[in-house]
Amino acid sequence: MKKFYFLSTCDTCRRILNHLQLNEDFELQDIKKTAITPEELAHLKSLSGSYESLFSKRAKLYKELGLKEKPLNDTDYKNYILEHYTFLKRPVLVIDDKLFIGNSPKIINSAKTALLNEK
Repeated sequence: MKKFYFLSTCDTCRRILNHLQLNEDFELQDIKKTAITPEELAHLKSLSGSYESLFSKRAKLYKELGLKEKPLNDTDYKNYILEHYTFLKRPVLVIDDKLFIGNSPKIINSAKTALLNEK
């Protein structure tokens, strides 16, 4: 499976997409237009180890809902991600059994290296 989960309205996601220069083998999924399914999320969790690793604590709703003050478990993280796209940390790149989550330079460089090694 080769997939890129992103938000088309996010400048950072678009910049990373351009930087990675993904080929036609990759499926692009704008999570605002096509919500992530429970099955897709479960697959991402199986690669990452937890729903928390996929959860964005930078989301505006995270602060608005006061989630920082609440004790959240993995099921809570899963439900919030499924409830609203903004809770998925992005972008998320899947290259077979490798998963790259977020937009830090270290993650993006690792993803770029993985893409180059694949060719």
